[in-house]
Amino acid sequence: MGVESLGFVGFGEAAFHLAKGLREAGVKRTVAFDIHVHTPGLGEKIQERARETGTALVEFSAALPAAADVIVSAVTADQAVDAAKQTAPYLTSRHVYADLNSVSPRTKEKVGEVITRSGARFVEIAVMGPIPPHLHRTPMLLGGASAPEFEDLFTPYGMRLDVVSTDQIGRAAAVKMFRSVIYKGLEALIFECVLGASQYGAEPRVFASLAENFPGIDWKKLADYMVGRVVVHGERRAREMDEVARTLEELGIEPMMAAATARRMDWAADLDLKGKFGGEFPKTYQEVLDALSKPSLVPK
Repeated sequence: MGVESLGFVGFGEAAFHLAKGLREAGVKRTVAFDIHVHTPGLGEKIQERARETGTALVEFSAALPAAADVIVSAVTADQAVDAAKQTAPYLTSRHVYADLNSVSPRTKEKVGEVITRSGARFVEIAVMGPIPPHLHRTPMLLGGASAPEFEDLFTPYGMRLDVVSTDQIGRAAAVKMFRSVIYKGLEALIFECVLGASQYGAEPRVFASLAENFPGIDWKKLADYMVGRVVVHGERRAREMDEVARTLEELGIEPMMAAATARRMDWAADLDLKGKFGGEFPKTYQEVLDALSKPSLVPK
C-alpha cells in the first residue's frame, strides 16, 4: 500500500529534504502547513522549497489533516507540543501523526497523549543522522504501537526505519538524546581543543597522540568535519543539547557535560560563524580559525 498524500507540520530544512527524497521515491503528493509561510525572509524560503518539491502549502491547520492521512511534525523543539495541540482537533482515527522533533522522551510522551486523545495513531521518530545529504534515507528510530504500521508504509520508499519499541513512547528519543551527550559533546570538545592548541601550533602533535590511543580515527579529518558542523548547525544543536540537559534533570542527573556543550554551541552561534561562511560548510577547521582571527570576530 503506497502513501497517497503526506502532510508536514512545519516546512523547514528537515521537512523540505524529506519531501524532496520521498517525492523522488514515489510519494504522489506532499502538503505542508507552516506558521511562517508569510513571515518576511522565512516565508520566501518556505515557498521556494515548496515549489522545488511540488509541495502544496495550506493556510490553516484544519486543511492539513483534510489533505493527508499521514502527518509528520517537523517544527522546532520548543513548538512540538503546541504543534500537536494545534493539529489534534482536526485529526481522526484515520490519521497517523509522527513526531520527528529532537525533544526529550517526556515531551514525546506529552505529544503522544495529545494525539491519541484525538483518536489518531501516534508514532515517535528519532532522526539518527543529518538529513541532508541522505534525505529520506537517513536512519531513523520509531516508537509507539503504530510504529510497525509506519515502517510498513515507508520502507518501500527506501526509508531506513528501525522500530525500537511498541509499548513505550520515549525510548527512541532516549537513544538519540543520550547519544548526543557523546556525539555533540565530542564536537564541542574538538572545537575547544583546536581553539587552544592552534595558539601554539600544537594540533598535529595532539592529533598524533590521540591516534595512538584511539587507533583507526583520522583526528584531523574528524576535526575538520565536526568543527564545520558546529559552525553551520550550532544554534540548532545548542537547543538539542538543552533538551538533553532537561532530560537528565528530569531523571535527577545534573547535566554538567550537556550544559557545557550547549554553551560552546551557543558561543559559535552568537559569533554568526554560519553567516560568515554563507551557510556553507567550511572545508577545514583552519578556515574557521582564520575567520575567528579577523577583528570583527573576537571570541567571547
